[in-house]
Amino acid sequence: MKRYLRTQILIVACVNIGQFIDGYSVGWSAPIIPKLQDPDQTPLPDVITDFEVSWIGSLLYIGAIVGPYIPSYLSNVIGRKPCLFIGGLINLLAIFLIVTTRNVAMVFAIRIISGLGMGMVTVSNLVYVGEIASTDIRGILLTSTSIVGILGTLAAYSVGPFVSYAATGYLALAVNIVHIVGILFIPESPVFFAIKGKETECKETLRKIGRLEDLENVFDSVRGTNPDEAQTWKAWIKIFTVKANRRSLFITLSLCTLQQLSGVAAVLFYTTTIFQLAGSSIQPDIATIIIGVTRLLASSVAPFVVERAGRRMLLLLSTAFCAISLSILGTFFLLTRLESSVVPDIGWLPLLALIMYFSSYEVGFGSIPNALVGEMFRGNARSTGSALAMTTAWLIGFGVAIGFGSMVKSMGGDVTFWIFSFSCIGAFLFSYKFVPETKGKTLNEIQTILSR
Repeated sequence: MKRYLRTQILIVACVNIGQFIDGYSVGWSAPIIPKLQDPDQTPLPDVITDFEVSWIGSLLYIGAIVGPYIPSYLSNVIGRKPCLFIGGLINLLAIFLIVTTRNVAMVFAIRIISGLGMGMVTVSNLVYVGEIASTDIRGILLTSTSIVGILGTLAAYSVGPFVSYAATGYLALAVNIVHIVGILFIPESPVFFAIKGKETECKETLRKIGRLEDLENVFDSVRGTNPDEAQTWKAWIKIFTVKANRRSLFITLSLCTLQQLSGVAAVLFYTTTIFQLAGSSIQPDIATIIIGVTRLLASSVAPFVVERAGRRMLLLLSTAFCAISLSILGTFFLLTRLESSVVPDIGWLPLLALIMYFSSYEVGFGSIPNALVGEMFRGNARSTGSALAMTTAWLIGFGVAIGFGSMVKSMGGDVTFWIFSFSCIGAFLFSYKFVPETKGKTLNEIQTILSR
């Protein structure tokens, strides 16, 4: 392997440890909610109510909606690297609250603060990785952030059911400390130095990551940017007044929104509960772990095919199979509601449908929108555009997560999952019509395509 590739992979590995914590936060509620409902396991004075359950699952998004706007401003003021570090410290605070929980208000605070850290780390990761990666491996490194996040969720699924409530915090604490220390040793983004007009520092960073020949391209990507404007409201205006940025926002915002409308947040937060509702013959905790392993294996495929098949083709295949699998799950809920005689013989179907859903989702629909967020916007607008796309999507994810229980009660699991399926169909049609192929393109070439 070329030396510069090893350097970039090592840098991204340090950054992605934070993504592990984010994934752990997403999956944490699935095994924790049953503990908080069990008087023998809960650290709280009383077991939680169904109303409190819905908030524990969804409050993560409250923090996640706010989190990205911190780096969207600070990344152009103090740099991408400090934003990654601050995000790690916020996650550390949430983990400290896990191991010291005394009441349900602290659990709510954990979810909000975790979301805040998740929003900061996720957007900062996508911006940073998209800016330090070479063109030939940019797609691989951007999709790797999703893989590590899924690994974190799998860790929560696998460890959570079998250890105490406090122990789930100690595991995250050890990993988060490694993340914070690792961030200290990575370089600042060359694009940040270019925005500030620091050619010497930019050149030195590009030399370290084996991209010295890209010096001109990096400065071209931020040409016309006033360093002072990059940190004011004028940077926000350019999201809407520059055609390439406007089109980037339309594509990424639409994809991220449709991604959340597919119900992924509800399925992730309430995986164990879904199997209980479906009356599946598979033990819920075991089924949850199987789902986590499926996500990890499927997402591991994406980096190997994203630079071969391309972003657009993966999106089309992924969204099509997501729609089919969710339709199957909805049909199972319909048969259950009708008390069909075949239900006892197909108790394995919910697990099969969710395995199919997550296999399809993680190969494309779960990773490609994030990759596009990291490579479509101009350098001076990347943090701002990423924040707008991600926070709008997370706001919708919050609504889906908190409304999932009510949807199932009022409309039934069948209609609920059919609605999620139609969202996947919408994502397929949108990808076919509007998403350009960015495989093998430099950031400048992508901007040229979007400006047409």
